[in-house]
Amino acid sequence: MRTIVAGNWKMHKDKAEALALLSELVKANAGQPAGVEVVVSPPYPFLDLAVNAVKGSGIQVAAQNCHAAASGAFTGEVSVLMLKSLGVTHCIVGHSERRQYFGETDAQVAEKLRTLLFHGLAPIYCCGERREEREAGRHFHVVEAQLNEALAGLTADELERCIVAYEPVWAIGTGLNATAQQAQDMHAFIRGLLADRGAASVPVLYGGSCKPDNAAELFACPDVNGGLIGGASLDASQFSALIRIARERKA
Repeated sequence: MRTIVAGNWKMHKDKAEALALLSELVKANAGQPAGVEVVVSPPYPFLDLAVNAVKGSGIQVAAQNCHAAASGAFTGEVSVLMLKSLGVTHCIVGHSERRQYFGETDAQVAEKLRTLLFHGLAPIYCCGERREEREAGRHFHVVEAQLNEALAGLTADELERCIVAYEPVWAIGTGLNATAQQAQDMHAFIRGLLADRGAASVPVLYGGSCKPDNAAELFACPDVNGGLIGGASLDASQFSALIRIARERKA
């Protein structure tokens, strides 16, 4: 099973800060054993810079979003073909912040996911429940509905090119934390849904405030295949520590 540690920078860093962070990550990753895939996802203006900065290091670059159309009169949007032309290999879709602040629907996310697959980029598909949904005992139902919408009609081969990231929305930037058991229970549930579609080996990442002090316990869960990291990915020492913990788990 693949293990992936992906860093989502969100709307942080200026150009100089981005270059400095990338340089530190490349140095930290040099000479490290294989086995863990490392992905960084800076803001759009720094994607070209990032692709060039990490060249030859084994680190891959993801965009944080894309448009479903290949081109067109969509002011302010960025197409998958544009990302591909830069050398970007992955793209996050369906992040909880895109759903919450920009009104993205499951149907829109599904369309983006299919465009990414068509053009050969790896989608990092995010799903997860809000606090009121978990408290109402609907968390499994919510995640299943999201996955069913996003993955409908995909072949097993197409699914195997995807990455799923479980985001307990209630544990992101709230001071609340999901326990390792809560994470494992949901990851096992997602794994079962994927297995039913013939794609049990799709990596399922944990995306709920994963940091060096809780990563070992989370990454030790049998169905947690790494993390989609937010705040800790903005600090080279913390992000490198998470990569190291993931490598230790892989070993």
